[in-house]
Amino acid sequence: MNEKDFALRLARLREKKGVSARDMSLSIGQNPGYINSIESGRTNPSLTGFFYICEYLGVSPTEFFDEGTENPSKLDAIVNDMRKLNDQQLEIIAALVKDLTKN
Repeated sequence: MNEKDFALRLARLREKKGVSARDMSLSIGQNPGYINSIESGRTNPSLTGFFYICEYLGVSPTEFFDEGTENPSKLDAIVNDMRKLNDQQLEIIAALVKDLTKN
């Protein structure tokens, strides 16, 4: 993932959360233009800043870089809920997901 892809991923995840760049910046204890400067490619976050961004977005660093997942926090919540299901329930869910993802 290059800097442009990083900026786009941040913007997409932030928009999915439904917050402005300014509100996110302030919520993680930064100046009002912090997230905007990252999304515009003018700067990159420190490693600590990146961890704060991930925490705020509700994603792990791995999920942040997984560009194939559009909404990692929802997917993570679903997986956590599915851990509570028994084998029969999981089979039903697996069949449903398979049916929904057919082309």
